[in-house]
Amino acid sequence: MSLYLELHPVTPQVRLIRQAAEIVRAGGVIAYPTDSCYALGWHLGDKGALERVRRIRHADRHHHFTLLCADLAEVGRFARLDTWQFRLLKACLPGPYTFLLKASRATPRRLQHEKRRTIGVRIPAHPVPRLLLRELAEPLMSSTLILPDEPQALTSGREIQERLAQEIDAVLDGGDCGTVPTTVVDLSAGPPVVLREGKGPLDRILGHRP
Repeated sequence: MSLYLELHPVTPQVRLIRQAAEIVRAGGVIAYPTDSCYALGWHLGDKGALERVRRIRHADRHHHFTLLCADLAEVGRFARLDTWQFRLLKACLPGPYTFLLKASRATPRRLQHEKRRTIGVRIPAHPVPRLLLRELAEPLMSSTLILPDEPQALTSGREIQERLAQEIDAVLDGGDCGTVPTTVVDLSAGPPVVLREGKGPLDRILGHRP
């Protein structure tokens, strides 16, 4: 049975964030709110947790998972950034965007797209994951909480608890954060290509070229 943690959406309780961080460090999978919708999170180095998320999401080896980072310096450790890419990320983040970039040598191969060797990165604006990242002092692996054969992400912490209580280790309920996922932009092979139009406005993407 997963642990249910009810957090204030603006000023999350530090003691509950610390509980969640310990669960992640111990190999657990959590559901948490973001500035777009709820997501699943797990430790960067935990292969077992990664495989659990693959089963929950029915995700194959070509699925792009996301590296949730605290700042651009952290992004730069795990992804290769040219100057124009850095400027685009700086203009959009923190915010509801996911950017696909070429992975650096610091990124474990199992977290990269199997053929393209890319990684999705994002810096959230929501207080819950921002405080969680600060407590962890390292990135968090993440995947939008959209269940197989369902068109939208789950947005109620109570519903997530009811449906996934036996499959994940904790639910961080930060209130309803909507069902619109991030805007996904591919920066790995030239000019920006919008792969999914989501919550992040496209006008911030325009004008940034190699």
